[in-house]
Amino acid sequence: MSAHTPVCGLILAGGQGRRMGGVDKGLQLLRGRPMVEWVIERLAPQISRIVINANQNLDAYRRFGHTVVSDEVHEDGGAGPLAGLHAGLGHCVEPLLVSVPCDSPFLPPDLVSRLRSALETHDKQLAVARTGTQVHPVFALMRREVREHLGEFLADGGRKIDAWYDSLDVVEVEFDDEAEAFSNINTREELRGHETSR
Repeated sequence: MSAHTPVCGLILAGGQGRRMGGVDKGLQLLRGRPMVEWVIERLAPQISRIVINANQNLDAYRRFGHTVVSDEVHEDGGAGPLAGLHAGLGHCVEPLLVSVPCDSPFLPPDLVSRLRSALETHDKQLAVARTGTQVHPVFALMRREVREHLGEFLADGGRKIDAWYDSLDVVEVEFDDEAEAFSNINTREELRGHETSR
């Protein structure tokens, strides 16, 4: 694979936004624009195509002009980001898929290139971003072939993203120079805080 290898970009917007009062976080306005729009703007130049994983307000997400897919694994409380990854991988025709959350509007402009370099240099199944000692599991680049393994993991009752990663060949990629880019907005207070910053 090379820098020209097509990459599918998956935006995870299927969460329930509990810490923000149960609202759809991706559609909350930041400086007059939905958060997911900021994420699209940052991610689009880095990848071949965008897929949005959402489980509510599907028409609202379709208005951004990208494919929208919902979780295939359903249960009370959902299966978390793994269900979103599983759905996204099911619609991925590219060799690689990168995942990012809908609530990190300042994600790194070189996220994909750095993850891909590590994935290919170390010949791993998945590359995940890390700042300091903190791993950011939903910022990850993976080979399309891991979907079958993920399906088996979910079928066996697995729900923790860290546990799934532990079962794969993974490389962690340092982004200490861009730590602030991984700031995610979980609460209304954090949203208000970003209205005037930057």
